[in-house]
Order: sequence, then structure tokens, then C-alpha cells
Amino acid sequence: MTNEKYFELNGGDQMPRIGFGTWQASDEVLEKSVSEALAAGYRHFDTARAYENEAALGRALSRWIGGEPAKRKELFVVTKLPPGGNRPDLVPEYFNNSIKDLGLDYVDLYLMHTPFAFVHVPGDLHPKNPDGSMKVDHSTDLIAVWKAILKLKDSGRVRHVGVSNVNEEQLRRLCAVEKPACLQIEVHALCQQNSMIATANDLGIPIVAYSPLGSKALADALSEKTGREYPDLLKLPIVQRIAETHSRTPAQVLLRYTLQRGLGAIPKSTNQTRIKQNISLWDFELTDREMMDLAALDRGENGRICDFSFFPGMEKHPEFPFKH
Repeated sequence: MTNEKYFELNGGDQMPRIGFGTWQASDEVLEKSVSEALAAGYRHFDTARAYENEAALGRALSRWIGGEPAKRKELFVVTKLPPGGNRPDLVPEYFNNSIKDLGLDYVDLYLMHTPFAFVHVPGDLHPKNPDGSMKVDHSTDLIAVWKAILKLKDSGRVRHVGVSNVNEEQLRRLCAVEKPACLQIEVHALCQQNSMIATANDLGIPIVAYSPLGSKALADALSEKTGREYPDLLKLPIVQRIAETHSRTPAQVLLRYTLQRGLGAIPKSTNQTRIKQNISLWDFELTDREMMDLAALDRGENGRICDFSFFPGMEKHPEFPFKH
């Protein structure tokens, strides 16, 4: 059984393949959950400026570090440049705000959160027009933004830089400048991203899957808006059957499937029991047959949940990554 718990990055840095996601959690709940995650063994923590919770994550991490540099080195902390910061001249300002809120001297990985951009409105990370549509900045120069992000490494306050939510063409364009250290994209049983994963593998870029359990909170919110039905991945019969076979939870089966595909994952939970279960994945293995059965669940683009339809008007941006 493989036990490769880390991705090896440049300079010998190790990124744990199972991390802790922090999207859509209130400050109070998040601080408590992060403390429980640290106790359960998580060392990879993922946040973003757009989540508006970096300060809460920073407080929980700071308590655990307790001023000991050796403990800080155990952690792998990830945050992201928000869409409103996707202009070369704004990258340092947004990064400085993130690192200040996190209360850290450096972050291990800094990602471009999206290839599209909002208009920069100080104090408003999700600026909207009077009609409810997003204030879109159509002038985005993806390569110039990427070069500005790469420059952050020179400061010593960013160990590695990467990208999120890009498509294959965008990824190749960015690689022509410099290869990202990591690609973070939505991957789960209904949205398996086979082509994108093959491209990233060819380029030698490790992938971290967000929403690896299907992001039920987001799916429910979108369902209310759009009327579209989003299946609960944890209740799919094949997932439940495999879980029973291994005496595991459906979530553990879905996460183990992600790991056996060679990916990392950042599940989010605020439940102490599930937080522990979601990192306890290294002492069982799915069979080839089970892997094939789970592969058959893929719905391609139709399985995507985070298609940014919750940002009205965004699909008109020239760098919008998904087809509509």
C-alpha cells in the first residue's frame, strides 16, 4: 500500500496531501475547528482573502505555534489572491493584507484564486452593480498578474506560488512563463476532471482537489437559486456500498478515491468526529474494481458545482475558464 502523504515541492518542501478547507465557516466556528484539526494531525490549511476568515485561521494557528519557529515549519499554509486583486500593481497590497491577517512571517503557497477579475473596490471583495451583477474588470492580463505573483517569492514571504480554477489552455499559457507549484481545482466523484488532470500530470504539476465531497452547502445554495438538482455524494448507493465493505464512512471512501488518483484534497468539516475521520485515510485501499465503479460516476462538466454562476455576469469575462 502506498503511503505517500506528501507532495514534494521545490527546495525539498513537503505539502501534505490531505489539508483542511476553511470556506464558508464563521470566525468562531472556524477557530474551534482549526484547533480540533491541529489536534487530529492536520498541518495543511487552506484559506483565501475572498473567504474573509484569514484572521480567524491566523489566531488558531498562532495559538498552536506558541512562538516556536519549529512548530511554524510543521505547517503548510495556503491563501489566495482574490479576483479584485487580479491586476499586477495590486498584487503586493492584497498579499500584504493576507499575511497581516494571518499573523505569519510567510505563507507556504500563494494561489491566483481565479483567472477572471472583479473591479478593485477597497473594502469590498465582492463588488456588485445596482442590478446585482458583479463589477467585472474585463481588462485582465493573466500573464502580467502571474508575473507579479511570481515576484512575491523574491521577498521570502512566499515559499511557492500556484493557480486555481484555470482551464487547460490557461494553465499551459502560465507554464510558458513559469510552472505553478500547485493547481487547485474542483474534483469529486461527479466532476472528475480527467482531461485537466492528464494535462497537469504531463506538466508535472500536483493537483489539490477542492470540494472533494461535493460541497453540499454550496450545492444547496445554488439549488435554491437555479432549481438544479445536485446529488448528495455521501448518499450515492455505490459510495455507501463501498463504505460498508471497508467499514468506513462514505466521506472516507470519496477522499481515499481522490488520493488513489494521485491528487491531494482539502475537505472541510466543523464536526470533530468527521474532522478526525477525514484525515484517517492511509490504512485502507480501494480495489481496482471499486476504483472503476467510482470512476463511472463522472458527469464531466455537468457534474461541476462551483461554476461561478453565483457571480452574475462573470461568464462575459474574457478569461472566464468554463464553457457555458
